[in-house]
Amino acid sequence: MATTENTDSGSADHKGDHYGCADSDAKYPFKVLYCGVCSLPTEYCEYMPEPAKCRQWLEKNFPDVFARMSVGPAGNAPKPDPGSGESPLVGEEEEKKKQKRGGRGQIKQKKKTVPQKVTIAKIPRAKKKYVTRVCGLATLDIDLKEAQRFFAPKFSCGASVTAEDEIIIQGDFTDDIIDVIQEKWPEVDDESIDDLGEVKK
Repeated sequence: MATTENTDSGSADHKGDHYGCADSDAKYPFKVLYCGVCSLPTEYCEYMPEPAKCRQWLEKNFPDVFARMSVGPAGNAPKPDPGSGESPLVGEEEEKKKQKRGGRGQIKQKKKTVPQKVTIAKIPRAKKKYVTRVCGLATLDIDLKEAQRFFAPKFSCGASVTAEDEIIIQGDFTDDIIDVIQEKWPEVDDESIDDLGEVKK
């Protein structure tokens, strides 16, 4: 059933200004027409995800109501002047107003052009203990996790990925690491490796 009656228990004094309505000749109980597509009153079909289906249903089942009232964005569109000869592009306006699912979407960030250089540094940790820092392997498209798993058993020590493009190896291996990197990854040549020596954290 598409229509139902909604009774109002308000007094006769408040019938004219019931819920802010200024319609003084309203007859109670109200007869409300519910949409067969979205199951809301037809006035609210325009707020549903697909108001075009609601308009089609209303035009097919209740053409007299459809003629009296416009459902959806076409009802809110400014009416053109009869002399201008312009017709409103309902479908185009609807596409502009309709928000795509998921919001604004992800903005792809441009890759920064970072110089392809691997830097090796020895950092003092405590007294005579050092750690070796290897930076820049990611700029040469080398997987850091794979490199970390390679360095740990190779030098028999702990190695970890600590930053976006940084591997820390426990111990001073600045002498051996250049040869090991070039042996494992031949695309890393002598010009792309830079030994910074001992640096402070």
